[in-house]
Amino acid sequence: MSNLLNRSKMTKATAMVREIQKQFPLTEKVAKAMEKVDREIFVPKGMMMAAYRLDALPIRGKQFISSPLTVAKMTTYLQPEGADTILEIGCGSGYQAAVLSKIVRRVLSIERIENLLKEAKQSFKEAGIMNVLTKLDDGQAGWPEHGPFDRILFSASASRVPVELIDQLEEGGIMVFPLQKGAEQVITRITKRSGGGYATESLERCEFVPVLSGVERA
Repeated sequence: MSNLLNRSKMTKATAMVREIQKQFPLTEKVAKAMEKVDREIFVPKGMMMAAYRLDALPIRGKQFISSPLTVAKMTTYLQPEGADTILEIGCGSGYQAAVLSKIVRRVLSIERIENLLKEAKQSFKEAGIMNVLTKLDDGQAGWPEHGPFDRILFSASASRVPVELIDQLEEGGIMVFPLQKGAEQVITRITKRSGGGYATESLERCEFVPVLSGVERA
């Protein structure tokens, strides 16, 4: 029975990936990673029927689990293929980190809301994901003792380029984050240049929750 259930979930994930690919091209590694993650584990129990729809869903702390399409785009823009370690700012439900964990050796994920982090850690355990390291913290200062990182993913909209995080990138490393520009948010990609400085690309408009300061304890 469990094997049949697992195959059913994989079929749903594969169908979800096919729907994503109608709107946005995926590399084989990103597509396979999204097929391997059981999204039902990461959504609220009352919303499991909607787990594989291309919708954002509400979670604790007035936050959201991003739509699978958004996760696919952020993962693709991060260019994780060939990277070893990724830092994620904003663990949320843990779904984005779970997808990244299927592509790279190690993911470090920071979350500022304690209840969210507890649930994400339980979801990683249930999903059998062992290569995600988490931390309860503000996140905007990064995790310098584990850096420098090959990639950094900032999963909340920032009002400025987070230069503190660029300092924690390897030379040639990439950071992707939503940048608030006036009334709109734009997915922005930064590539750190050898010898200092960085190149900036504006990729597409988006909608993320704003970055907040401090830690919210249970």
